[in-house]
Amino acid sequence: MKKLLITGSAGFIGFNFSLYCLNKGHSVVGIDNLNNYYDKSLKKKRLSILLKFKKFKFYKKDLSDLKSIKKIFQAHKPHTVINLAAQAGVRYSIKFPMVYLDSNIYGFQNVLELCVRYKTKHLIYASSSSVYGLNKKIPFNPKNSASHPISVYAATKKSNELMAHVYSNMYKLPTTGLRFFTVYGPWGRPDMSLFKFVKSIIQNKTISVYNYGNHTRDFTYIDDTVRMIYLFLNKSPKKNKKISENSSLMPWRIFNLSSNKPIKLMKFINKIEKYLNKKAKIKFLPLQKGDVKVTSGSMNDTIKYINYKPKFGLDYGIKTFISWYKKYYNKK
Repeated sequence: MKKLLITGSAGFIGFNFSLYCLNKGHSVVGIDNLNNYYDKSLKKKRLSILLKFKKFKFYKKDLSDLKSIKKIFQAHKPHTVINLAAQAGVRYSIKFPMVYLDSNIYGFQNVLELCVRYKTKHLIYASSSSVYGLNKKIPFNPKNSASHPISVYAATKKSNELMAHVYSNMYKLPTTGLRFFTVYGPWGRPDMSLFKFVKSIIQNKTISVYNYGNHTRDFTYIDDTVRMIYLFLNKSPKKNKKISENSSLMPWRIFNLSSNKPIKLMKFINKIEKYLNKKAKIKFLPLQKGDVKVTSGSMNDTIKYINYKPKFGLDYGIKTFISWYKKYYNKK
């Protein structure tokens, strides 16, 4: 089995993907800086589950610390690197833009450099649906331009795609960028809408709904996301004969990872109310800076490439999250 290095292994997607790979029998080297962007205890609980596996080795390091990360690559020489570490959050990036440079730019640069130096066979990395920015073509298709991001976070993710292309060109490093669309589910991030809404409704607190509830989001369940990432492990990109927005003459590819089933935000809230059996107290607010009004991802290329179609519906996902949340936080 391939030795995997997974960055952000104590994060939401990184934890779930690490757990999936360990259950498949892979050796996993995990890196996470355990920052305080949200509740550290949740990250530590995720990590405690992974540490039960003999094939899991963890390092508490920051990707911007080249010297430390180099030692990890040197010691383990991973076959495949899956970069799921990043400073997340569109709205947070407006208040603290410099934080995003350290993690999402300098950290990613270090990963690229070390993948080349230690002859990694394939780099898979997290991009984001936010790169589509002002794109008006719905659904968002990776074959179309994504050159107008509207947040610092989105700009760093677009930069990652461009940096990966440079390294694919200069060093023939196979790189695959995955544009995630609003991933949700058990062990999720407390700053994400489902987590915040469920918590506030249970506590009888008012939820803030931006753009007066007129957002549309392509929610993607975590189990679908993890299974799709896993299928890319054996799909190292090859050189293409033509240049396009999501492929190149070099071994570089970009794909969407979405449910391809966008839903109006108010309908999403209605489903939460249904499964909590409780009405939400709502404060409607204007559109925030950096927010994209609609996300909807075309999955045609992805389904064809990895032969997988998302299986988990929104009703199942919301019910499963609520069940996990109540159990984890001892809520009746």
